[in-house]
Amino acid sequence: MDRAVRLGAGAALWLSLLLVTCWWVADGGLRTGLSHGAAVLGVGQLSGLVASVLLLAQVVLMARVPVLERAFGQDRLARIHRVVGFVGFDLMVLHVLATTLGYAGGDLLASPGWLWRLTVDYPGMLLAAAGTLCLVLVVVTSVRAARRRLRYESWHLLHLYAYLGVGLALPHQLWTGTQFVGSTARTVFWWTAWALAAGAVLGWRLGLPAYRTLRHDLRVTSVAHEAPGVVSVYVGGRRLDRLPVSAGQFLTWRFLAGPGWSRAHPYSLSAAPDGRSLRITVKDLGDGSRDVARLRPGTRVVVEGPYGRLTARARRRRHVLLVGAGVGITPLRALAEGLECAPGEVVVVHRHSGQPLFARELDVLARERGLHVIDLPGPRGSSYAHDPRALPRLVPDLVHREVYVCGPDAWAAEVSAAVLDAGLSRDHLHVESFRW
Repeated sequence: MDRAVRLGAGAALWLSLLLVTCWWVADGGLRTGLSHGAAVLGVGQLSGLVASVLLLAQVVLMARVPVLERAFGQDRLARIHRVVGFVGFDLMVLHVLATTLGYAGGDLLASPGWLWRLTVDYPGMLLAAAGTLCLVLVVVTSVRAARRRLRYESWHLLHLYAYLGVGLALPHQLWTGTQFVGSTARTVFWWTAWALAAGAVLGWRLGLPAYRTLRHDLRVTSVAHEAPGVVSVYVGGRRLDRLPVSAGQFLTWRFLAGPGWSRAHPYSLSAAPDGRSLRITVKDLGDGSRDVARLRPGTRVVVEGPYGRLTARARRRRHVLLVGAGVGITPLRALAEGLECAPGEVVVVHRHSGQPLFARELDVLARERGLHVIDLPGPRGSSYAHDPRALPRLVPDLVHREVYVCGPDAWAAEVSAAVLDAGLSRDHLHVESFRW
C-alpha cells in the first residue's frame, strides 16, 4: 500500500508538470522568436507554470497529510520537501526575472522600470510581490547555515509564511495568466489543484488537530525527572483509546501554560500508548523544551499528529534492530514495548554519553519479553560514537532484520550508510533524525 501511494504521488506530480508544459507548447512556447525578448518571455511563462505546480506540491508536503506521512516517512518526506521547495523557488525567481526582461524587449537597462510597472499597474501583482517576499524569508531561513542559528520554534513560525506566500500568488495567476484560464480544462485543473492544496492545509493542519484536541481534552497529569536535563511528561484525557497513535510515533505539542503557548514542539512517545495516558520524554536543549520541566498538572495540551514511520506498520521481518543515540532512544523504547515479538527477535542498541535513559525499563522489557539490549556508553568521539561501522560486528545478522534508527542528523546518516554498506536493503531501513 505504501509503495502504491509513493508511486501515485510521484506520478501525479510528474503528470501535472507534463500537462502544463504541453499547454505551454500548444500556445506556441517553442515557436517564440528572438526579437523583442519573446524567447525570454517564453522562458518566463514556462518557469512560472512549473514553479506554480511545485509550490502547490510544497504546500501539500507541508500539510502533514497522513497517507503521505505513513507512506514516505518523516525523513524522506523532509528531503523531498526541501528539494521541491528550493527548485520551485528558483524557478519562481527565474519567472520574475525572465518575464520582466521579456517585457523590456531584452533590454537590461529598461528592466527595473518594467518591474516597477508590472508590480504597480497589473492586477494582483502587488499581492504577488508580497507573496514573493514571504517565500524569500522562508527560503533564507531554511538554508542550513541560517537554520542552525535559529531556535526550532522561530524557524517553525517563519516557515508557516510559505502558506501565505503561495496564497498571495493566486489572484495574480488568475487575473493576468492566460496560461491558467485559457480554456475550461486549464481553469478546472488549476482551481482543483488550489482547492486540494488549501483543503489539505485546512483539514490536516487546522481542522483535525482542533477536533482531536477538543475531543480528547488532553491535560498534563504529572512530570517526572528521568536524568539530568531530561523529564517525562504524562498526559491524560478522554477516550484516548480512540486516538490513532502508535508506539514509535511523535506528535507536535503545544502546552497552554502562559507565554510561548503558540510554539509547537515535536516530541515522540516514550511509552507505548495504553488507551489511558500518553508519555513523552524531553531533553533540555535550551529552547522551549526547558519550560517543559515546569509544567503543572492540569495544563491543557494541543497536539498535531501523530506522525512518523518508526512503527510496527513498517515492519516486514520478524527480527528487528532498534538503534538510538541519546534521547533518540525515546521512540525506540516505545516501539520495543509495542512490538509483538518472541524472545531474541528484537535487539536494542543504545549509544549515550551520560546516564542512559530508560535503563531500568529496558531491563524489564529484556527480562519479560526477551529483548537483547546492547548498551554503548562513553563520551562523544569515543568508539562507536564516530564509528558506526562497528554495528555489523555488534549485530552480525542485521542484514536480515528490520532496522529502525533515531538520533542526531550526522550520526543517523553515518549509521544508515554503515548498515546499507553491510548489505541491508533500503526498504528495510527506517530513519528519523534531529539536531543534537
